[in-house]
Amino acid sequence: MTEPIDTLLDGRVRLHQPESGYRAAIDPVLLAAFTAAVAGDRVLDVGTGTGAAALCLAARVPGATIVGLEKRAEAAAFARRNVALNDAAFNMAGRVTILDGDLLAPPPDLAPAGFDRVMMNPPYLRAGAASPPPDPWKAAANVEGEAGLADWLRFASAMLKPNGTLTLVHRADRLDEILAALHGARFGSLTLVPLWPKPGEDARRILLSARKGGRSPARLTAGLTLHDSDGAYTEPARRILRDMLPLAL
Repeated sequence: MTEPIDTLLDGRVRLHQPESGYRAAIDPVLLAAFTAAVAGDRVLDVGTGTGAAALCLAARVPGATIVGLEKRAEAAAFARRNVALNDAAFNMAGRVTILDGDLLAPPPDLAPAGFDRVMMNPPYLRAGAASPPPDPWKAAANVEGEAGLADWLRFASAMLKPNGTLTLVHRADRLDEILAALHGARFGSLTLVPLWPKPGEDARRILLSARKGGRSPARLTAGLTLHDSDGAYTEPARRILRDMLPLAL
């Protein structure tokens, strides 16, 4: 394989990705920054792809253990290569494990109620809502397959310990569906972070956290503006995307 090596977090994390088709952008980096893991936490990254979110979280929280679950064998192979690629810098080989498997039929290594945190970047489009991209990997990353959004959230609930925390990044225009599915999966104590593309523009993406069995009131934060009017990243966004800082609320 001779793919170029991409970088995240201002070059700290290196990433093999396919030359064409699906490629990780900033959403997994933001997801990892929003996942408030601490040393000793066990975190499950559902649909890990090439491992971008898992690697960013492992780089930021050296004491965390992360398991990435990936349905596509090709993507899981990339993720394993990326764990090895970043091992020398962040001692990832002993902390980041990539499992092949489908959330609808989880591998036996995934025991229910075994994780402190679950993070996920599910496909953004409903099945049948749009024509899937011709590239099968990109199609799987962008359009739901057999597992719909409610399936992803029920799986997260099953994998979390009592009072464990889910974090996800998704489209803002599916928020009503997300909230209904979260309540159906017995999540509460929601925190919502709108991602504003530029000042004065509607949010297209959201970050959301929820606690399994949580009962405290929902919180709608001021959100994060990603770009200034000239298109450059804002200072708060730069601190996350380049300086490896958590998303502070």
